[in-house]
Amino acid sequence: MKLIETIHAEGQVLCHDLTQIIKGVTKDARFRKGHIVTKEDIPVLLSMGKDHLYVWEKEEGMLHENEGAEILCEICQNQGMKTSDIKEGKIELSAAHDGLFVINREKLKKINSLGEMMIATRHGNTPVHQGDKLAGMRVIPLVIAQEKMNRAKEIAGTEPIFQLLPYIMKKAVVITTGNEVFHGRIEDTFTPVVVDKLKEYGVEVIRHVIVDDNHEKTTEEIMKAVGETDADLILCTGGMSVDPDDRTPLAIKNTGANIVSYGAPVLPGAMFMLAYYDKEEKQIPVMGLPGCVMYAGKTIFDLVLPRILAGQIIKKEELAEYGEGGLCLNCEVCTYPNCGFGK
Repeated sequence: MKLIETIHAEGQVLCHDLTQIIKGVTKDARFRKGHIVTKEDIPVLLSMGKDHLYVWEKEEGMLHENEGAEILCEICQNQGMKTSDIKEGKIELSAAHDGLFVINREKLKKINSLGEMMIATRHGNTPVHQGDKLAGMRVIPLVIAQEKMNRAKEIAGTEPIFQLLPYIMKKAVVITTGNEVFHGRIEDTFTPVVVDKLKEYGVEVIRHVIVDDNHEKTTEEIMKAVGETDADLILCTGGMSVDPDDRTPLAIKNTGANIVSYGAPVLPGAMFMLAYYDKEEKQIPVMGLPGCVMYAGKTIFDLVLPRILAGQIIKKEELAEYGEGGLCLNCEVCTYPNCGFGK
């Protein structure tokens, strides 16, 4: 850094915080480290008794913290994301629309491992709403080597390490199974729960049918949904346990759909089933929803639904990863997705 007269400081970068004291009014940093002095700042600085300032002396091959933050933002930002103004060398990203926030975790870890820079995010593969904060980033020192920032850009490659995926699946068919509902012995309290969860993402239920415990009938209704509607996804409720009358997994299997998994390391939701039916160039998700979806606040369904609606094809190993964090703690006040469930 170098010492200069304040009257010549316009455009210079401060090397430390400058505190302003006004008796009975304030005693706080008026200008922060890294602040770029403007013409309007000079009278204020002089009134604070700052006739001289320590400012950053530009050195070839070195970048100011603001320049470094802008590079990190460029590495991260994708469509549907808004940037904040740079404050104290930090930039934040927020969601411009509702969607699924996705992170390239491998690249994020490598960049954060370089040292002297950081990118902090909310958890990936979680739903966000317009205006939600996604991430914050900055370099740690006041200045950083250009070569180091170039290494960060090389790790990131040509694609931003964040995505905000809109929900593209908008039409669903719900098939309710069970003799008790089919014969009117009890009220169907499962379907309304599913419909409400779908509405949160703007999904319309274009067809709803109730079938008994005949697995062949369930298979038939799934095939009708595939062949006679333009459904984006098919949901089968009930009949997912190991009881002899619960035959929904068999019904889904008999459609010829590609089974991803019957079972998931998540509580509530262990008896969940996920499959995909190939229809021309389209893969239609077919899900078997266990009874816990009907009565539990958050389940496996809440974890996978936004990902599926955003067009992600979920693989078996990805379901297996839910084991760590897959235990819902049934908090008295639910704060999901701002909690550890599914993360």
